[in-house]
Amino acid sequence: MKTHAEIKKICRILRTSYPDVKTQLIHKTPFELLTATILSAQCTDKQVNSVTPELFKEFPCPKALADADLKKIENIIRSTGFFHNKAKHIKNCARVLVENFNSIVPDNLEELITLPGVGRKTANVVLSAAFGVPAIVVDTHVKRISKRIGLTKHTDPVKIEFDLMRLIPENNWKDFSLHLIYFGREICMARKPGCFCCPVYDLCDYPEKFKKKAEF
Repeated sequence: MKTHAEIKKICRILRTSYPDVKTQLIHKTPFELLTATILSAQCTDKQVNSVTPELFKEFPCPKALADADLKKIENIIRSTGFFHNKAKHIKNCARVLVENFNSIVPDNLEELITLPGVGRKTANVVLSAAFGVPAIVVDTHVKRISKRIGLTKHTDPVKIEFDLMRLIPENNWKDFSLHLIYFGREICMARKPGCFCCPVYDLCDYPEKFKKKAEF
């Protein structure tokens, strides 16, 4: 496991490399972000952003989405993949918001995860990006990179989340997740990580990095 000094250095390097980070899901309200985040499962933010303008124009509030025809929702979000399940999730999520929360998106984890289609990752995205609540978002990039760097030995997202919460200062939780996401998209990719140009190469525990360096 990394020392406090090493973790501090990793945070500083990533903050310098990516000084201005924010969620790439386009939204105007917590409801829009919640819906977009559900749609982003196994889909790129870019693809989600291509369908949400039409979706929110047709269904601008939880009540409208809850009352919407399921087939119409499916047709709009089809290109995001798994559209049958996603349509059910966002419609049912909107229904529960209307019935249980007066159409207002909760600002706490405990209530957010009671919504259909909402797990800890989605809840933490909404908490951090919509409400400014410190939260660690463990997506595929964060899961992969935190293990490669040596910040966790786990593969379970919840265990990784709690490992990172223990290691990273709370005031850096939101940005740290985004730093890893940006870093994962640009350099530390799943199949071909750019170890030869990695700013945290000397602090990384990834065993394949030496092979990557030698190949370069």
